[in-house]
Amino acid sequence: MALKRKKVSRKQVSSTRTKKRGLTAADREHFRQVLLQKRREILINVNEFEDEALKKSRLDACGDLSSMPIHMADIGTDNYEQEFALGLMDSERKLLRKIDDALVRIEKKSYGICEGTGKPMSKARLEARPWARHCVEYARMLEQGLVREEEE
Repeated sequence: MALKRKKVSRKQVSSTRTKKRGLTAADREHFRQVLLQKRREILINVNEFEDEALKKSRLDACGDLSSMPIHMADIGTDNYEQEFALGLMDSERKLLRKIDDALVRIEKKSYGICEGTGKPMSKARLEARPWARHCVEYARMLEQGLVREEEE
């Protein structure tokens, strides 16, 4: 019995090789631009949070210059809003660190490689979370506690 060989075009072979190799220079530049844009947006947000919630007192914010005492409920609301803004700023700063780490990985040409498995990540994963350090499968294993992330 003779085996039939399937013809594989040169284009199919080269696309398979590209997937195994990882990202091209053009891909890395695209993701660098995406990361830089996201970084700019976050910096604007953090500055707005600081201006609105932290640098203004209640009297400055509402324009009330009278010496009337402030109601306790208003103080509680102000404290809540300030804590909320601080939490958002903390989250944004953590994301900034992840973005900066991703930009360093782009410079080192290790961007798009899963830090857990060493395999290339899909472009879809990087489009969804351009600062991702792990492929979807490894991230799922981390969430389920099947593997532990090493502390840096």
